Amino acid sequence: MLAFIIQRLIQACGLMLSVALIAFVMFQFVGDPVDNMLPESATPLEREELREKLGLNDSVITQYARFVGNIAQGDFGISYYNKMEVLNLITERLPATLELVFVAVIISLAVGLPAGVWVSLSRNKWLTSLVQTISLVGVSLPSFIAGIALIIIFSVWLGWLPSHGRGEVMDLGWWSTGLFSKSGWASIILPALSLALFMITMIMRLVRSEMKEVLRTDYIKFAKARGIRQRSINYGHALRNSLLPVITIVGLQIGGLIAFAVVTETVFQWPGMGLLFIQAVNYVDIPVISAYLVFISLIFICINTLVDILYRVIDPRMKSSNH
Repeated sequence: MLAFIIQRLIQACGLMLSVALIAFVMFQFVGDPVDNMLPESATPLEREELREKLGLNDSVITQYARFVGNIAQGDFGISYYNKMEVLNLITERLPATLELVFVAVIISLAVGLPAGVWVSLSRNKWLTSLVQTISLVGVSLPSFIAGIALIIIFSVWLGWLPSHGRGEVMDLGWWSTGLFSKSGWASIILPALSLALFMITMIMRLVRSEMKEVLRTDYIKFAKARGIRQRSINYGHALRNSLLPVITIVGLQIGGLIAFAVVTETVFQWPGMGLLFIQAVNYVDIPVISAYLVFISLIFICINTLVDILYRVIDPRMKSSNH
């Protein structure tokens, strides 16, 4: 296990260097940030002084080496637009995004798992066909359309829930949360549901297919022959052995939810990292854009590594396959 973890860490370092290089080089061609930082009346001397101060006159290799070295020290530079340290901007917005993703994952598991089990065990073909058709719509529906539809129904027509913002927020040290206030919960329901729709249908369909496959295996037939209760077979054997791929997919999707919460946060004006990224793109704020991509890649790599480790712990076949 130790050798496996070391191997994964080495791979993670290589991936992070590659992502940093891609992010850095890509946004060298987005535009000149000096144009957004100085007024049109700025003199050529003022523009040159700012370029020198930002290190934009150095070679690309020098800038990349400085970029990687600063990241290793936790220094992502200064935002061209906000005139603040990028790390402070990200840590300000990170709690809102993680909170949104956390609630979305809870909703996905709470709805997707029972729905998948029910569809796989139900003998009502009409209802199961209807649920599967709805799940296809959920998979195919773009998140921004789902978000707009939720706003129209629950905010405009019914007036039950707010359409934007985070509600009342409580500070717990450097962490801020809206989960301890009524307005915070009311504000997070719609964006979390919009973010969770795709994952709900994916989990449901995955659990259904895995359950049906497991229920056809020989050891399930032997369990029935031994007289074990059907409920124990369904939930103690079939469901338990169907959860391994679900763990993998959910783990991978958490990183995807964090990365692609950009659309949901924009639709609902949720003050998270996704909205910060959109604002940075609009103002060609290269330090924020690069730091965001590196940070999201780090989250992906950490989650994938954790999922691999959990998979080896849960499934003994993964251990025996390496001997």
